[in-house]
Amino acid sequence: LYRGRGRSRADLARELGLSRVTMSDVVGDLVEEGLVVELGTRTASRPGKPATMLDINREGFNIVGLDLSNAGAFVGVVTDLAGTVIERADVDISQAQGDDAVVAVETLLDDLVALARRPVIGVGVGSPGIVDDYGVVLSAPNLDWRNVPLQARLAEACGLPVAVANDANAAVVGEFSFGDGQPDMMLVRIGRGVGSGLMIDGSIVGGARHAAGEIGHVVSGTDDGEPCVCGNRGCLERWLAIPRIEAHLAEPAADRDAVLTEAGRRLGLVLAPIASALNLTEVVLAGPADHISGPLLAAADSTVRDRTLADTHGDMRMRVTELGHDLVVLGAVVLVLQSQLGVA
Repeated sequence: LYRGRGRSRADLARELGLSRVTMSDVVGDLVEEGLVVELGTRTASRPGKPATMLDINREGFNIVGLDLSNAGAFVGVVTDLAGTVIERADVDISQAQGDDAVVAVETLLDDLVALARRPVIGVGVGSPGIVDDYGVVLSAPNLDWRNVPLQARLAEACGLPVAVANDANAAVVGEFSFGDGQPDMMLVRIGRGVGSGLMIDGSIVGGARHAAGEIGHVVSGTDDGEPCVCGNRGCLERWLAIPRIEAHLAEPAADRDAVLTEAGRRLGLVLAPIASALNLTEVVLAGPADHISGPLLAAADSTVRDRTLADTHGDMRMRVTELGHDLVVLGAVVLVLQSQLGVA
């Protein structure tokens, strides 16, 4: 029903291989819970009683989605079940770290729940750093978080089901669900740092230590480059993170196209072996459009193509997401749809 409105009980019974009696009972329960609504009867195309059409009650419930990955503020939205944004809110975190940052998340969550116009079925959160399967933020250095049980703490604070995931993983789920994402893709988020989410055959790749897609501290090239906070030199973040790009652009006599082209080339150097090993359908970039579109995107794309075999990887597409700043919050909404309604 979620993917295609306008099915009857008989349609669903045939598609799911259930008897009509069983399907009628299931639909009856969902209607009673308010999750499914009757749309009216289908125009008769054959003799007999016209079928009653069904749909998810898309406007009957709300979901709260949070994005904790921005440098200056935590942001959040209230949506309906279709992902339509109804309300927005944010909270300044320019001085917040450690437990103060967790309190800021709780404050934002309280504000958004208060803004909801319908019953809230759950809360989804995209957090920076490494997040395990239980919503524990194992490490988020920029927020000074280590082993923070964010999912459990927020659930206790608001009394609602909460799902917490890495922000890049939430972003790739958002692109796949509400954007034009393909089942085999990589989504690279470029902002204060650089991270990515990986999806293979429609499933998120988490990795043995929940760190799949952490490409920001992969060394790009063999020419050393600038020293990085991690101790290496020439990490991708030193070329591609937005603060570093802006610092290069601010240098005397800086050539904008040249700076962005070099950043894209360094990204391509890191992406080429990943795209080749995983045989990806596409790589999607997310970040400030004025930085990542144009020369940066073109250089990354051409570098990947120059370094991979055209016969097997030549049709891979590289593009910029069209979901903009809502990418992570919409992915967080999908986390709730998955965990509470089973919509994958």
